[in-house]
Amino acid sequence: MNSSIFENESIVRVSFFFGVLVLIATWEIFFPRRELTQKKWVRWFSNLGIVALNTFLVRFLFATTAVGFAFLAKENSCGLFNNSSLSPVLTVILSMIFLDLAIYLQHVMFHAVPILWRFHRMHHADLDYDVTTGFRFHPIEIIPSMGVKLGIISLIGAPPISVIIFEIFLNAIAMFNHGNIYLPIKIDRVLRWFLVTPDMHRIHHSVRVNEINSNFGFNLPWWDHLFGTYKKDPKDKHETMIIGTDLFREEKYLNLHWLLIRPFLKGKNK
Repeated sequence: MNSSIFENESIVRVSFFFGVLVLIATWEIFFPRRELTQKKWVRWFSNLGIVALNTFLVRFLFATTAVGFAFLAKENSCGLFNNSSLSPVLTVILSMIFLDLAIYLQHVMFHAVPILWRFHRMHHADLDYDVTTGFRFHPIEIIPSMGVKLGIISLIGAPPISVIIFEIFLNAIAMFNHGNIYLPIKIDRVLRWFLVTPDMHRIHHSVRVNEINSNFGFNLPWWDHLFGTYKKDPKDKHETMIIGTDLFREEKYLNLHWLLIRPFLKGKNK
């Protein structure tokens, strides 16, 4: 079964991507958390356009995928877990936890380093918050992000199966916790002990600086608790809190070409 998954990695990932996208998008229609303030078709065209561009860029610049790199690390006995006697199941679980921690630390770095923030800011400058916000990242941000991911895979010797599960899980949860979807408060409070929920992550997309620098987790919420970056609720209600950044709030900046050139425009970093 594993060999079948690896041989059809792209098909598996694309299938999960569109399956989760349709699920969350449908959820947003029938049970939205907030009213949208911008033209949905404009945002969706731009945000999905970024996905297509980033996919092409990664395939063009990198000789292998993250899963392929994990195979190379395994064949050359690189990394911690490729030189350990831990059980396969424990190795997969620990690899996914380490990968998630790396994503958290990378996310904090993209907020802390001014030049990195200029590119990551595009993700935050979306004026609405829905499933497409979850994969709205500037192409130049994707390059160091991929480099970090490959470096961590090599360092820990993550098994290929753990990488493909993590990649699928990361995309699915990113769409889930960026979804404009309603969850009963009681369910959210329980679920956010195990997963980053939409209400938890939406705070991170607040226009308020102290809130934008909180709740950095994408998958697991534990790192925010451990490193003191967790915030339970926004100052304003979820239904009325302002999404985005102080800069580039005009509707024109939602168009694809403005997304690409935005990091090069003058303006404060916060």
